[in-house]
Amino acid sequence: MRALAALALVLAGCAPTQPARDSDHPTIVSLNPCADAILAEVSAPGQLLAISHYSQRASSSSMPLDKAAQFRATGGTAEEVLALAPDIVVADIFLAPSTREALERAGVQVELLDIVASPHDSMDQVRRLADLAGNAGRGETLVTRIELAWEAAEFEGAPASALLWQQGGIVPGDGTLAIAMLEHTGFASHSAARGMGQGAYLPLEQVVADPPQFVLAAGEQRMLSHPVLRRLQGVRYETLDPTLLYCGGPTIPRALARLTEIRAGLE
Repeated sequence: MRALAALALVLAGCAPTQPARDSDHPTIVSLNPCADAILAEVSAPGQLLAISHYSQRASSSSMPLDKAAQFRATGGTAEEVLALAPDIVVADIFLAPSTREALERAGVQVELLDIVASPHDSMDQVRRLADLAGNAGRGETLVTRIELAWEAAEFEGAPASALLWQQGGIVPGDGTLAIAMLEHTGFASHSAARGMGQGAYLPLEQVVADPPQFVLAAGEQRMLSHPVLRRLQGVRYETLDPTLLYCGGPTIPRALARLTEIRAGLE
């Protein structure tokens, strides 16, 4: 107990100042970067006690870093979380069973999120988190923003073949949010048309031998930015911030805007 008390003092001393919270709403700690981005928008002032450390890194955050800096961050250990004494912890389905057991034994409600596969799934997730926070109205505001962005981004016409190439040389598969956004904005998945599933590896040599109309490089790996890609005849090479593809929620409008911008360049 002394260790937990000491840790609580350290966290309080190092963390950003939190506004006074509304006692009618449950306090929340998020261990999931996708939940971080949503809860930062649907929670009341002071209600979100901490977010995951991933959201304070440029390479893994799905929310603006200046916004993430307004919240405490934890490494996800039970000790750190319990020191903050939240009512609810939101994590993903990969949360270690020992951590979940420790939290629940301490009387903390644990909510696990799955990976969203469509805009509909994402909007359901927004509503679920807003309901948990007791702020359904804020959730509907965010859902409306996503719906309007989705409607505005719809492309009518012949799709352009596009390779969405992610870090590690992998491609997204059918039934993913990334493919749904790609198709909605006027692209046809080059990798899916060749029978490649989620997480399949696509080597540079194969891209050069059988190129799409667009190469959308979402990563900083050398293979994804090889000079030969810009010399392929009839191929447009574009970059896509990989953090736009990690989560749904408030990331969807930004991802759609970038894809729409890229597609408009062909016209």
